[in-house]
Amino acid sequence: MGNMKFDPASLRYNDQGLIPAIAQQKGTGEVLMMAWMNAEAVQRTIDSGKVTYWSRSRQSFWVKGESSGHTQKLVSMAVDCDRDCLLVTVDQVGPACHTNRRSCFYTAVESGVEVELMGVDV
Repeated sequence: MGNMKFDPASLRYNDQGLIPAIAQQKGTGEVLMMAWMNAEAVQRTIDSGKVTYWSRSRQSFWVKGESSGHTQKLVSMAVDCDRDCLLVTVDQVGPACHTNRRSCFYTAVESGVEVELMGVDV
């Protein structure tokens, strides 16, 4: 596949019109969070450079950090091979998780037991 203009409609969305978007910190590769986008959120993110998600509970758009100040500036966006998941590389300011941790992935499962990982707070 050569270079071509990206069209959010070319992605494979689920039955609710959503696609998972994994946010990863630029430079370190740290996985910060996963949230949902619809085609308009994808386009808004590309157009504004501010990562915009779709809130399933509120049924509305949310720009990461708009109220908390913990923003995500878009660095790059990649589409997986099945075109049904996005990897959004970001410049994260502050914690990404609503629990005030750097990453939403602060719980490990080890030998069938949940263990809170140390050193994942901001």
